[in-house]
Amino acid sequence: MPGRRAWPLHWAEGIGSNPAATDELLIRLLDVEVGFLHSCDRPAVLDAAVAHPDPQVRSRPADTFRPKLTSDQWVRLVRAEPSPSRRVLWAEHACAWGVELPEDLYDDLLAGPSRAQAAELPRLPAHRLPGLAADADPRVRATACARWEDLAAPLRALLLADTDDAVRTAAMLAHHNSVPMPREVFAALPAPRHALEQCRLSPELEAELVRDGDAEVRRALAANPRLSAHSVAVLAEDPSDDIRAAVALRPDLNEEQRAAVRYDFDPTSMSRTLPWVEGLHGDADAMRRLAVSSHPLIRRSVARARHLPPDVVERLARDEDRTVRLFLAESCDDAPAEMLLEVWRWWDGSFTHPDRPRSHPNFPRTGLLRYVGDPGGRMRRLALDDPESTPADVARLARDPQAEVRRRAAEDSRLAPADAVRLLNDPAAHVRGIAMRNPRLPARVLAELLHDRDTACTAATNPAIPVPVLHRILAAAATAVAARR
Repeated sequence: MPGRRAWPLHWAEGIGSNPAATDELLIRLLDVEVGFLHSCDRPAVLDAAVAHPDPQVRSRPADTFRPKLTSDQWVRLVRAEPSPSRRVLWAEHACAWGVELPEDLYDDLLAGPSRAQAAELPRLPAHRLPGLAADADPRVRATACARWEDLAAPLRALLLADTDDAVRTAAMLAHHNSVPMPREVFAALPAPRHALEQCRLSPELEAELVRDGDAEVRRALAANPRLSAHSVAVLAEDPSDDIRAAVALRPDLNEEQRAAVRYDFDPTSMSRTLPWVEGLHGDADAMRRLAVSSHPLIRRSVARARHLPPDVVERLARDEDRTVRLFLAESCDDAPAEMLLEVWRWWDGSFTHPDRPRSHPNFPRTGLLRYVGDPGGRMRRLALDDPESTPADVARLARDPQAEVRRRAAEDSRLAPADAVRLLNDPAAHVRGIAMRNPRLPARVLAELLHDRDTACTAATNPAIPVPVLHRILAAAATAVAARR
């Protein structure tokens, strides 16, 4: 608009979130603004990002909460990183996301100055271990001890007799994962925490420690997977509630034993998936057994499985703990429609699982118009998802007394242009923001929004902006960025 102030940097921030932006345009945007890469899932754009000469651009797609990179893109990102420490960092991230690194890349990482960090990569091939166990750097030798079971007996003996104190300690702790640790060895440890949490202890030492006067000692022992059944039973009667609570979550208890442990549980507390339960997600019999556990955290962890047997799904969908039902709605592809609709009444998505349960493939898609007059605003929102809903329904809900319902109407492609303009003045900021993105806005109004500093960024996300115009405002943004550098 001639004579109106331009806001090219604000436009650049918005273009990356415009669904009408082409791959070509977004690739050009990499030289101007890269914030959009946090949510970008376009293969061609991500290919260009990991091959970009600017390391900040290359790293942005990987440095997100849920990276969208393919295995090949991860490998290319690692190879392209000039910093040895950052190269290992990206390799660690890639492994955490299930990427199998090629053999020659391990060679490259282990040959660099960050060899000690590279030696800690969890999927390092076993045939590399002899070289690490005999490495000149004691940090590398100590790291090799973490793969104790993969080391041959002669290498273990060398590490147990190593000249470096830290290496010997690491070897000693690994050795006593299977061989009971006597009292004199335990007493000589510089820090006993790892031994308490992980090592197999001699019967005499164990009997002494489970009755230690220091609650921190008993607390560390409570999670030790190598503790004897007798010592577990002693800790199950510990005077400290948090120690008993830790015992109640041990995988070696049967459900009768677990139910006998007294512990306090706050159902509103944040809970994480128990690793040992997650490791059994593919075992149908284990899921059946654990789905009836007396412990809510175990049932919640079962509900996080991607797939579950029908009888387990049916049971968890009726669980008295609503967080179990929520986790089933968020994570399990087999969650039933009725339960998803029930969960929707009180939950509409989290940071980790946005828009679930509504986006779940089993969520009801028909028969939702019956909620157009429901007392609950969240249920009225669903009415416009029904394929039989009409523009008249959109117009009705665009005037709803609740902001969350007006927001749903504001994003509907059937919204009348006049209603879209009216919602630009809605008292709720999030409704106004969604209305700015609606493609039914008149071109004149959209242009006004683009030239207003407060709305320029959001307006630039509107898919009604023609692609040639997006290229023009990107060119203006590139010029503005170049002038600032």
